[in-house]
Order: sequence, then structure tokens, then C-alpha cells
Amino acid sequence: MRRKKSSVCNAGTEDIHYLCALKIKTVMQTSSRPIIEIKNVSKYFGEKTALDQVNLYVRKGEFLTILGPSGCGKTTLLRLLAGFQTASEGEIYIGGNEVTQTPPYRRPINTVFQKYALFPHLNVYDNIAFGLKLKKMPRADMERKVKAALRMVGMTDYEYRDVDSLSGGQQQRVAIARAIVNEPEVLLLDEPLAALDLKMRKDMQMELKEMHRRLGITFVYVTHDQEEALTLSDTIVVMSEGRIQQIGTPTDIYNEPVNSFVADFIGESNILNGTMVCDRLVRFCGHEFECVDEGFGEEAPVDVVIRPEDLYIFPVSDKAQLKGVVQSCIFKGVHYEMAVAVDDYEFIVQDYHAFEAGMEVGLLVKPDDIHIMKKERLCNTFEAKIADETHVEFLGCTFECLPSAIPASLQSGQEVKVEVDFDKVVLQDNEEDGMLTGEVKFILYKGNHYHLTVLSDWDENVYVDTNDVWDDGDRVGITIPPEAIRVCM
Repeated sequence: MRRKKSSVCNAGTEDIHYLCALKIKTVMQTSSRPIIEIKNVSKYFGEKTALDQVNLYVRKGEFLTILGPSGCGKTTLLRLLAGFQTASEGEIYIGGNEVTQTPPYRRPINTVFQKYALFPHLNVYDNIAFGLKLKKMPRADMERKVKAALRMVGMTDYEYRDVDSLSGGQQQRVAIARAIVNEPEVLLLDEPLAALDLKMRKDMQMELKEMHRRLGITFVYVTHDQEEALTLSDTIVVMSEGRIQQIGTPTDIYNEPVNSFVADFIGESNILNGTMVCDRLVRFCGHEFECVDEGFGEEAPVDVVIRPEDLYIFPVSDKAQLKGVVQSCIFKGVHYEMAVAVDDYEFIVQDYHAFEAGMEVGLLVKPDDIHIMKKERLCNTFEAKIADETHVEFLGCTFECLPSAIPASLQSGQEVKVEVDFDKVVLQDNEEDGMLTGEVKFILYKGNHYHLTVLSDWDENVYVDTNDVWDDGDRVGITIPPEAIRVCM
């Protein structure tokens, strides 16, 4: 249950960089100089943008997690920090010193990889001591440091064991010991638990958290596992498509997501189209609900987020705000998860009591548990050029439009903007049937339809509302009918 409203609850895409800068400024004002400063960093691989103007500050001793789906740029950012890759633009500082072009071995950083990269021909002791031997450290000092590192990771009886004889969790501890024995200022961890089974992963999460507390050094952790990020972190950085979407504590990120991507990616959410009637009153699913949000204006389109655990479910009665029928009921170990159909909408509800499929139920949500977000966009908007009186060029194609769509004052070759409603874009299974092609990159269920992000082959996103079911990565044809195109200056 949400207890307080964040000042960023009505942020849209255009506000995100300002909010990140505000977070950075707050860190700078409330602590000494951060140990890591990433300023306006971009990374390009040919024409592909892996990181786009990233700004991030990490405090000394902080456990910071970079979270996002595959391909969002999180590992690229970690590799730039480690020095394994070089930023195309921007600057990186560690401990107040610029290290943008500094090679890895000269940075006060060690990295623990997903594949632990242990030397199979060396035992545990020699794996941990490898870096110290390269520094030609005296044997007595080296032995003292290795044994201290072994104690730190709970492996004191394993120093002469072959690494191949260890379990995955033990190998991970050895990899961490090898990293911390060099006493780095920063420890980078690139999905180090991904290869472990579920129980061992959860055990190692607790050990990592305790290890961070004992060591007192800065951890920068990369993962795509939302639960892992919420469990381990002091601060979470959520990334998508090479950009930072939100920076905050686990509580802030979960309770006050700034946009629909964060709300959908962190935990489970019911995300619906709504209308802010006025301050503290929102309309969705054909009903009006009291909420605690203000400042969105009147009759303003918004996104409404309700977490499944914040919906109260009970046998249908007059006190119900919404009435529906249970479609499915699944036991999840701690709670039951139910899909409830309310008219044309479907809600996911989590409760300790089971309501079986077919039962009529009532739903209720308290004002504090309704989270309102400013819509990131109201329609597709493309940069375009007038071709002639019935055609416009955008997305690398020439599209026909209605003659009435182009004002008579506009001339051929003139640059304009084109607007297309989400539900007017048509997707086809066969790529050749489309006017252009693309790939489904993100799928958001909005209660009674899907909102898709399709990356066109022109490297520009097309947003689509549809009732058809598509999968991430599907190749599609994209058609925009003439009547869907609006031309504006």
C-alpha cells in the first residue's frame, strides 16, 4: 500500500531528464562528492545508440543497481565504468579523477562477471591471489589479504580446493573474494547470480547484502531481475533503450513510477487509460474514483496504475466500486492471483483468500492506492515533408493522405508534423503487406487492449493500440491508412 505521494508522480517523458538532474543535485547537496560521476555519456555502435546522454552519480558506500530489460544499455554502462569500452561522448569520474580514457588496470575498480572467469588450473587460494602476484606483493602480505578475503566470503576452509569442485554459489564467492582482495573503491557486478538456481540465488542475495554492509565499499550491480533489485539496493536506476527512466529508492520506484514502462517493469500492475476529472477525482472503467493526486488539470488524459495487492476483493455487495466475474485463480505460494473481468476490462488481483473462477465479486480501491501518471504521449507524432497535395513523406516512406488533411497554404517540400492515433495504425503478420516494417519491442496491457512499441526499420518508434496478441520480437508490417494522417505545422 502506498503511504505518501512523490513529487514526481505526474512526470512524463519530457520531464524525466529534469527529474534525474534533480535527483543528482539532491545527492550533491546532501553528501560529499560522489565516488562515481557519469556526465552526458553516450555510446554508439555504428548507427546504433546504446547509451543516450546518460547522467548518473553514485555515492561512496552505496549499493546502486542498474535495472532494465535486455538491450537497454545497462551492461554497456557497466563496461564503460570498468574501462572495457570507451564512451563516444561525455566524461566519467571515479574518486574525483577523470577516467574516461583510462585503461581498466589503472582504475580503482574490480568487476565480478556473470561467468565468473575463474582459472580452472588454479586452486581457490591462487585464484584469489592472482592479482596480488601480478603486483609482486610480498608473500606474507599476500597471504594475510587472501585469508581476510576468504573470511569475508565465508570460504576459510576452501583455500586449497580446485575451483571445478565448487558449487555455483561457492564459485561466485571466490570471484567476489578475488575482486575485493585488491581493496577496490568500487565493485562492479554484472548479473553475478544469473547462473544460479532460484534457492541459491535468494541465499546469495542475502549474503551479498551483508557483504556490502561489512565491506563498506561502493557496489554497482547490473540485473534484469526486478525482485533482486528491490531486495539488494539502496538506489535503483531503471533503464530503457539507452536512457535512464527513473532513479530512486526501491520504495519510490515501486510506489511512485514516473511512467508506464517503469510501472510495468517493476512488479505487476494494472495500468489503464483514465481521465483526470479534477484534482483528487479520476475516471476510468466508466466510473469515478477519489484519489490523492493534484495538478493534472481538468478532463486531462492520464494513465492510472493500481497494484494487484491494493485491490480489495470480496463477495459482490453494494459497497463494491466495481463488480466483475473471476476468470482464473492461481495459487502463488503466499497469495492467490485472480483475473477479474469487469465489463470490457480485466484486472489482476492478489489476495490471501481464493475466489474461484466463475464467482461474482466486488472490487474496491482506496484513494491512496490509485497512482496517476501524466501520459507520455497522446498520439504518434512524426517529422514529415509535404510531397504533393495528397502525399506526405515520413518514416522513410511516402504516405497517401486525404486532400483535406493538407492545408492549401502548404507547399511541396515544406517540413511539417504528422499525427496518427495509436488505434489507427494497422499491423500485419506478413511484413511484405505493410507500407514499412518493424519489430515489436515493448508490450503494455492496458486493461482492455495492448499498447505496443514497434521499432520501425527507419529506427523510429511507432506506437500501436490493438486487441491482437503479439510477442516481443515479432516482425510486422506497418500500414497507416490515408484517413489516419493529420498534418500540422
